[in-house]
Order: sequence, then C-alpha cells, then structure tokens
Amino acid sequence: MGLLLSDIEKKVLAVIQDGFPNSPQPYKDMAKKAGIEVDQLLDMLKKWHQEGILRRIGAVVNHFKAGADVGAMVAWQVERERVEEAGKILASFKEVSHAYERQTSKSWPYNLYSMVHGKSVENVTWAIRRMSKACRISEYRVLFTEKELKKSSPVYISPEENVI
Repeated sequence: MGLLLSDIEKKVLAVIQDGFPNSPQPYKDMAKKAGIEVDQLLDMLKKWHQEGILRRIGAVVNHFKAGADVGAMVAWQVERERVEEAGKILASFKEVSHAYERQTSKSWPYNLYSMVHGKSVENVTWAIRRMSKACRISEYRVLFTEKELKKSSPVYISPEENVI
C-alpha cells in the first residue's frame, strides 16, 4: 500500500527528487518551482523527516566537475571494534568525500570504504598512504575510477501518480 499524497505534497516530492538547483538559495528556488512559500516547503520536509518518510536530503557532487581529476575507492580491512574509530579518521581527510561500512564475504574481507579524490594519481596515492598511517591499517585495496557513471536521484513520483 502506498502513501497517499496531497497535490502540494506531490509537487514538493517532484521538485526535491530533481535535486538541488545550482543557486545560492536552493530551497527558495525549489519552493517557487512547487508553487509554495519557502517556509511551507521547509515545514513539510521537517514533518516528513519527523514521520520517517524522509531520511535525509543531500547533494550529489560530481567531483570531476569540482576539479578533482582522479578518484579511487579504497576498501579497508578493519577489525570490527575499530570500524567506527577508523571511519571517523578517514572521513576527516579533506580528500575523502564519504566513508562507510559494509559486510564482508569469504572472498572479500574488506569492511570499510572511502572515496578519495585528488588532482593526480600521485596525489590520491599519497593521501591514501597518509590515511593508512593515521588509521594504522595496512590491509587495503585501491580501486581507481575508470569511468564516471551518471549520478542521478531516485524517482519516487511522476506527475500523473498520487502515491509513492
């Protein structure tokens, strides 16, 4: 069973699923596009968050357009009791856009991942060495980005729908 939405809620959902506009006042621009006031938009988003309908809103950054010419996913093998500590250390590096934990498997023992960006392979490699030393983790694999795939937001609603 889906969630029934009012006409205003459908407009807001359609606007936020398109992502943030590239502007100094993205919420104001999104509210205008939905045909409501910015306070009404923010109140609705806050209500959806409190009700558990909306977990988070975040920007999807294209690091290559932002000036990072090289990217690498680093898979780290970390003891379970050190994952949170190591994750915080990795996330503190300016070259890291995100760090997260995943389950291991018999053939892949890596449980902590970080995405590292830089101007060159050497720059990224140097950052990874510094990260390894800071975390005291020597078991890791570096997977350099070969091709940037299209990043897009999930589509929850189309104009003719009234449920999600």
